[in-house]
Amino acid sequence: MESSSPSGKVSEPPTHRWSHFMGTAIAILTLTLPLFVIAYYSSNKADPQLRTPYSLNHPRE
Repeated sequence: MESSSPSGKVSEPPTHRWSHFMGTAIAILTLTLPLFVIAYYSSNKADPQLRTPYSLNHPRE
């Protein structure tokens, strides 16, 4: 008699704890590292002396 369910144990690959840990670490870095880089480079640490003031020249009528 044939059965539709498999007999015996189903062979599943063993889980690798390090692969789950590395995947989680990569996911966290992928989500947080861009935020830190953007925050670092968009801060107002620029030297105010390097900014040159400019004026808009309006055409006179």
